[in-house]
Amino acid sequence: MNNKNLTKEHIAINLSKKTGYSVNYSKKLINDFIDILINNIKNKKSNLKNLGAFKLINKKERIGRNPKTKESFVISSRKSISFKISKKIINVLNQVK
Repeated sequence: MNNKNLTKEHIAINLSKKTGYSVNYSKKLINDFIDILINNIKNKKSNLKNLGAFKLINKKERIGRNPKTKESFVISSRKSISFKISKKIINVLNQVK
């Protein structure tokens, strides 16, 4: 994996190499995991032990501006997700040099 973007395809290939499952089955596992994660975030049950916590944020409508043309426009209200990484992962990353 030399490119900077990690895709589901890369994860599925690595998972299939480690587990011996087929790439298609690994893709299904990843898609099922993402579906479970989305449903849990919607229901505000989004802590993954030793990984981090997802939080659903409601953003209000606001005025935005195009920096080039200085033209103002309305940015509609929307939902967003924030992720806070666990302290365990932070400690592991800080030990790596």
